[in-house]
Amino acid sequence: MHVLILGGTTEARLLAGLLTADASPALRVTTSLAGRVAAPRRPPGEVREGGFGGAAGLAAWLTGHGVDVLVDATHPFAGEISFHAARAAASARVPVLALRRPSWSPVAGDVWHEAGSLAGAAALLPALGRRVFLTTGRTGLAAFADCREAWFLVRSVDPPGPPHPPHLEVLLDRGPFTLDGERDLLRRHRIDVLVTKDSGGAATAPKLTAAREAGVPVVVVRRPPVPDDVPTVPDPEAAVGWILGGGR
Repeated sequence: MHVLILGGTTEARLLAGLLTADASPALRVTTSLAGRVAAPRRPPGEVREGGFGGAAGLAAWLTGHGVDVLVDATHPFAGEISFHAARAAASARVPVLALRRPSWSPVAGDVWHEAGSLAGAAALLPALGRRVFLTTGRTGLAAFADCREAWFLVRSVDPPGPPHPPHLEVLLDRGPFTLDGERDLLRRHRIDVLVTKDSGGAATAPKLTAAREAGVPVVVVRRPPVPDDVPTVPDPEAAVGWILGGGR
């Protein structure tokens, strides 16, 4: 069985590790990395890098490389790739599974403001604070470029490029992050508003707890739509069960 994982996430690496753990010759695992990060963490098994050229290109790759199962384990904000995966799988007649970490949910004490986009998040900032901890990644800073009255602490894996807000400090770091570390970061930089995407998962969730404890409001950018007709599981263990247990 040849399993292709559309990866780049912690869950994708864990899934590849689980599937390759017994080194079974009857199971071939390939993880595709889109190349958005300069030095990605490479998962176990085979790895390919770069795009496919849309749904048609992915369908051709599935057929040409004898893929038996396609797993969409991309980031919740990866954009159109989930729709490309669904269309490609249908075209190549390959079963497809989505591995999607659950969304975050507010708890007592949270002060959350939802936004439908990065631009919507930027529009909320003037009423919420002026020292912003921005954790939405390096590729969306243009949405905040006109926020000239605010100061931004931008955390990302790779250095961001322009356009970006005029007043910012860049913190290059990669999760998982600790609660003590996030508490210290908010305190040292006198953060009064946090902006994050609803990425879900545990690796970056401590910032939400730290913000709640400090009474810092959080702007949460909602996830984009995904195909609603693809089987979905919440974690790598469930994905393994679906793949090896004939869930398709």
